[in-house]
Amino acid sequence: MGSFFASLRRNVLDRRHWSSREELRLAIVEWIETTYHRRRRQRGLGRLTPVEYETLHQTAHAA
Repeated sequence: MGSFFASLRRNVLDRRHWSSREELRLAIVEWIETTYHRRRRQRGLGRLTPVEYETLHQTAHAA
């Protein structure tokens, strides 16, 4: 969890001044959904990122 919060701080919190909590909340959700989850290797996917997993399975189904 420590590396998650360090990444969150570096990539979202410390980037600019947030005028409201809602604005910050939306920025955090967007960062998690568009960046963090797409690049983080996940045990349930065989240590692949979600993008790698989808690409691998799309290629397998296309063949």
